[in-house]
Amino acid sequence: MEGLMCLCGMMRLLTALFIPVLIASIALSLVFVLLFICTRLWIQRKKKQSVEIGKDGKKKKVVAFFHPYCNAGGGGERVLWCALRSLQKRYKDVIYVIYTGDKDASAEQILNGAAARFNIKLSHPVKFIFLEKRGLVEAGCYPCFTLLGQSLGSIVLGWEALTKCVPDIYIDSMGCAFTLPLFKYLGGCHVGCYVHYPTISMDMLSVVHSQHARFNNAAFISNNPVLSRLKLIYYYLFALFYGWVGSCSDVIMVNSTWTFSHILDLWKCSDRTSIVYPPCDVQTFLDLNLNQHKEKEEHSVVSIGQFRPEKDHPLQIRAFASLLENKNAEQRAKLKLILIGGCRNNEDELRVSELKRLSSEMGIPVEFKVNIPFAELKKHLSEATIGLHTMWNEHFGIGIVECMAAGTIILAHNSGGPKLDIVVPYEEHQTGFLADSVDSYAAAMDHILSLTPEQRLSIRKNARLSVGRFSDQEFEANFLASSETLFK
Repeated sequence: MEGLMCLCGMMRLLTALFIPVLIASIALSLVFVLLFICTRLWIQRKKKQSVEIGKDGKKKKVVAFFHPYCNAGGGGERVLWCALRSLQKRYKDVIYVIYTGDKDASAEQILNGAAARFNIKLSHPVKFIFLEKRGLVEAGCYPCFTLLGQSLGSIVLGWEALTKCVPDIYIDSMGCAFTLPLFKYLGGCHVGCYVHYPTISMDMLSVVHSQHARFNNAAFISNNPVLSRLKLIYYYLFALFYGWVGSCSDVIMVNSTWTFSHILDLWKCSDRTSIVYPPCDVQTFLDLNLNQHKEKEEHSVVSIGQFRPEKDHPLQIRAFASLLENKNAEQRAKLKLILIGGCRNNEDELRVSELKRLSSEMGIPVEFKVNIPFAELKKHLSEATIGLHTMWNEHFGIGIVECMAAGTIILAHNSGGPKLDIVVPYEEHQTGFLADSVDSYAAAMDHILSLTPEQRLSIRKNARLSVGRFSDQEFEANFLASSETLFK
């Protein structure tokens, strides 16, 4: 009887609360809708106030790229500058804007940097909008819940960008998908994106599910079933939100077969998604003489890639150390490892210091070339025997293509873009090698070095012939075709 009375009392309480809760919910919804409408009207008024009229008397379109690290020297930045150059060729009477957080550099320095590193010069001016809150998208700010923290931080950074300049067309070229709804629904923009790497992927979910330790899954979590389950729930919820924000895009360009597959799984927008291979400066490297290595006795192993954790530079150092273990003093003296890459911030610079410490501990000589100009990069590739790349599930790998075009024998990770798109047979002939562990990398390097100059030359020729599909010209044609709907 007491239980029945308790249940009845509970039902009366819920009934009494239903109406107030319903009213409060409706009121909050109305406040949210009113706030959204007022904010959108304010944004649109700012847009009208900044309109520029062209020579034909019509309003000039404003095309904005969101790329907080536009002054970095990675493949993503090469995509940005080639995309801008492509659009400027076709759409001349348009204002081009780049949202960037590179406050330590002037517009002239950024443009000169693009020319020096990528051999790219723009034909028309570009306006830089310098953002103050770029630190909010850096992983170092979020020791825990890094993906969520960076994504929420990108919303704040995106809001700063939107309030400083409201474009007609917005293109996220940095992978900050959570900014897309801001510009589409508040800014009223046509939105597009070029996805280098999904913020979260099905592979990341599988790593957590299988409790494997990786750079994005610390050992203390992978070793604890409860923490692993909680992180898996967090990842699934994040993937749902990521899928929604990504689906807001009117045009989706991805850089590889691997990325295409994951974006389709998460964003489910097959009608708006296309593969646009990133631009690789193939022609510049094709000018190098393939036969210059024929009588070479000394061999350099060169790596190209930004100094980020996912690039797994420690694996390169350990694999090279393993290779040297089986060499005598004379052979060791003829081998060297050169790590070439860009540093975006203090975290990357600290990472380089840690890599230097690791190489010192292992007793191997490693040369570090940080933020070097294009001419110096080309020189190192022209002299290298092996091009080394170790990132697991690399989305594409511009550095891999550059190595192949330059005539190095590529050794990349047996996963992602290298496996599916790049280091694949050309007319049934071998174009390079794949590996996935310290031992397999060391064995592959040893095998490459044991080949005769003629055998190496044959592989290098096949690799060079295979990379034409990744040229600047191919990128330009495909990028313009995919982005055309944004200008209609």
